[in-house]
Amino acid sequence: MFETLILILDSTVRIATPLLLACLAGLFSERSGVVDIGLEGKMLGAAFGAAAVAYLTGNAFIGLFAGIAVSVGLALIHGFASITNRGNQIVSGVAINFLAAGLTTLLGQAWFSRGGKTPPLTGDGRFREIVLPFADQVRDVPVVGLIYSELLSGHNILVYAAFVAVPLTWWALFRTRFGLRLRAVGENPAAVDTAGISVTWLRYRAVILCGVLCGFAGAYLSTAQSSGFIGNMTAGKGFIALAALIFAKWKPANAMFACLLFGFLDAAAIRLQGQEIPGIGEIPVQFFQALPYILTVILLAGFIGKAIPPKAAGIPYVKERS
Repeated sequence: MFETLILILDSTVRIATPLLLACLAGLFSERSGVVDIGLEGKMLGAAFGAAAVAYLTGNAFIGLFAGIAVSVGLALIHGFASITNRGNQIVSGVAINFLAAGLTTLLGQAWFSRGGKTPPLTGDGRFREIVLPFADQVRDVPVVGLIYSELLSGHNILVYAAFVAVPLTWWALFRTRFGLRLRAVGENPAAVDTAGISVTWLRYRAVILCGVLCGFAGAYLSTAQSSGFIGNMTAGKGFIALAALIFAKWKPANAMFACLLFGFLDAAAIRLQGQEIPGIGEIPVQFFQALPYILTVILLAGFIGKAIPPKAAGIPYVKERS
């Protein structure tokens, strides 16, 4: 039972990684007052860009930078529509999702003729697992050995980067001048503007950071978790990340635990498929597949208390004329 639990937790960490990166991405954007439901589209675009370039160059790190570039490009489109032109942020985010879904399939078919997929990534085209020092030697040590060798060791660099990003995000938001201004512009942009600070530039920086983190999330899906891009491989993870962000009440540490919770349910569902539960029997696979989404609806229906977003979220800023 203990070994099974460790294996489920190991899968939890892997599954939660893209959710966590996307959740932190949305955290930066929404703290600045820019609602971004285009996380799904940016992740999908980054996944395709990373896989395509990693295949052509044979280098996963070059693919990662390409994925980030694609995601930041989509983020800038969202910023141009919703910050510069003061468009509806929800509509802009939906447009990003549709644009990414269509373009990735179209370009994938045009470039690789594989029905929208990229060719399989091999060798240095994928991010490989990192074995921590002495992981093999301590594997047989009771309790501690299994935790160290299975749960802590054996992940790729993007997994470790995702969890390092949590304290870095907290520090950036709550211990730096940039973070103070970013939170202020999400609450009262007029006061920030009165202080002589550019609301537009602050929000653009938040949107760019959102694009960078979504780039990491998308690249993880296609060059680390999988060995290439397949159509719609994000499978709603961007929307689950948004739900986790609301569940976490826009706080980095809470976001990590929320994403781990969603990841645990997904990992447990995979592990329990086909298993018979005493007194109940075999539960249909579809129930376990739907479980994370059911939890999302339940949590957002009021079981998390009152989640109050930044006051200026979703409201384009119009400079007052004197």
